[in-house]
Amino acid sequence: MSDLLFLEDIYPDDFLYAVTIRSPVPKGRLKSIQVPKLPDSFTFITSRQIPAENSLEDGIPILADNHLSYVGEPVAILLGNDKSKLEDIASQCVVLVDEEKPVFSFEADAQIAAQREILVGEINDSFENAGDIVKGHYSTGIQDHWYAEPLGAITWYEDRKNNTPDMIIKTATQWPYHVKRSVAGMLGIDPSGISVEPTELNLHMDGKLWYPSLISCHAALCTFLTKKPVRLILTREEDFLYSPKRCRTNITISSVTDKSGKITAAEIEIYINLGAYGVNANEIIDQVCLGSLGFNNLENFKLTAKAFKTNIPPQGPFTGFGLAQGLFAIERHISQIADKMNQDPAQYRKTFNNLNTILFNAQNRNVVSDELMTSAVKMSDYHRKWASYELLRKSRKGRCERGEELRGIGIAAGYQGNDLLYCGADKGSYSVEVTLTKESILEIKTSITSIENYDKIWEKVALETMSIQPEMVRIISSNSPDCGPSCASRNITVITRLVEKCCQEIRKQRFHNPLPITVRRSVKPKNGSLRGFFHPPSGKLMDTSAFLKPGIAFAVVEVSIDPAECWPKIRGVWAAVDGGKIISINRAKRNLVRASTQALGWAFSENIEYINGVLPHEKYLNFSIIPPADIPQIEIDFLYPERGSPKGVGELPFNCIPAAFIQAVSQAMDHSFNSIPIKKNDIWEIVKGSK
Repeated sequence: MSDLLFLEDIYPDDFLYAVTIRSPVPKGRLKSIQVPKLPDSFTFITSRQIPAENSLEDGIPILADNHLSYVGEPVAILLGNDKSKLEDIASQCVVLVDEEKPVFSFEADAQIAAQREILVGEINDSFENAGDIVKGHYSTGIQDHWYAEPLGAITWYEDRKNNTPDMIIKTATQWPYHVKRSVAGMLGIDPSGISVEPTELNLHMDGKLWYPSLISCHAALCTFLTKKPVRLILTREEDFLYSPKRCRTNITISSVTDKSGKITAAEIEIYINLGAYGVNANEIIDQVCLGSLGFNNLENFKLTAKAFKTNIPPQGPFTGFGLAQGLFAIERHISQIADKMNQDPAQYRKTFNNLNTILFNAQNRNVVSDELMTSAVKMSDYHRKWASYELLRKSRKGRCERGEELRGIGIAAGYQGNDLLYCGADKGSYSVEVTLTKESILEIKTSITSIENYDKIWEKVALETMSIQPEMVRIISSNSPDCGPSCASRNITVITRLVEKCCQEIRKQRFHNPLPITVRRSVKPKNGSLRGFFHPPSGKLMDTSAFLKPGIAFAVVEVSIDPAECWPKIRGVWAAVDGGKIISINRAKRNLVRASTQALGWAFSENIEYINGVLPHEKYLNFSIIPPADIPQIEIDFLYPERGSPKGVGELPFNCIPAAFIQAVSQAMDHSFNSIPIKKNDIWEIVKGSK
């Protein structure tokens, strides 16, 4: 895995460059494409030349042939051996369209991709006779992945030993078998004739699950038709403009509280903008819904959620799969209730902490939520700082003096599952195969891809399980079983557990059966429902194993704000994590520090939004992520890292840090902010109003 190359490093012999011709409008009907006269070595390809299926599993067209759904949608591919001439000809191509009225946001005429309505208990009487009602509107913005290199694919034919050509596909993908199935379906060929060889993923935040399959189909179609190697790599700007982003959500929560502050009833409304085609609609909407319920054991509530198809580029999977958006809303709401009651938000959470009663399975009864909160509070000196900053906030009486540094501190909780709720066309059946050869080499066959070096993790598993030394372990990805998508912490939880089971079985057989010994272990979805009321939609299987043993974290964020700059400075981030058994403490901490930085970027520095279905060019030019010099102090504490089985931890910062950050900014500014990313102008309006 460590020997992977970037796409930019791969140059097959006698290859052709490829560029994508795209829709110029957000919605319309494709009439024709005007193409200048092409040199002999150039080729123009449209959907008419696709031999079989012209769509991916989610119904996304490989090349649009009639209906256009967003600016930048691929309609054709242009090939040539001269890159500069190719780009010049591409700029002369004109896509003629009959335009239609587009929909960009949560409008009445937007098409619904998925929806949910859940009613538990009785809420009408609760709201009619309510003493205190707390209502908040919470919104989260889009976030870009900003990969180390733009997305792309390189394809060619390579003869096997029997002289049968094999389609080779090089692409940075989290799911090689999704690429294989997509290309096979498009070309109408047996998947066994396709070899997907993943390149370096680098940081991706789950943005390379399905989109590499679309680009791989484009490149593979070109190779299929020309019989030549093809190199199709997006420009940096193309990647920024058209690749999937974290989807935007608007969530409204109204809750009734009794005199002690306990929530007795709640009403939650969720709106999600999935962009064109509604990719992963059921997964995302249900993860947002689960997140919006948080850790609250509500006896009376109504939840309604709608995910819309709109005419912006397809949004979709992003670290957290929607859970982060839902948790941001409910954790901000909890802090607002505490603020209204003049309570320390940490103390409020401790009083009404339902972690030990609301978790989704009896196996989780050993979760030590109080210890998690105690650890986060102690590391950050939270209680002393909160009391001090609260006194300063009240003494200012809403005024911001020039030269005064404003400070605030916030706390929030979050959890994450260890798999996806729903499977795709593969029915969610995934396997790992392990062989102990005659030479006593342990071969682990797996199709996973990751920025992490799982060689080291599985070497440790082999050493602990079978006393096999690390140098005798081999990881084999070619012709390996389908392990499913590398996301949602599946690699460290589901796949590592399968590897461990294989090793345990080989250990039983190794002194009784001759070598080689091969063992395959599989995992299948466990159909059911969550929390007693969260059932799968009709015709769908919900894998309850996804949340059998969730990872949990409490995070504290401290900020300071200079009213003259109107920009928060992160003074520190502290997180206490229950991740079960941590196989590598250093690797887990590195992942969490990196994810914490990305979560902060989503919360306040990565301010981008679509205007009339397009990301403005200046947003691309001015886009920035948190530079290394500005990464704050981030401390991580793992509780009982030797206990139990590994749990997912990589998404936890996205699920709790943004809410803690916004609470800290709210305390510092003496104003309740409920949206991310927060903008300088948001803070300036409060400063201006205080003068």
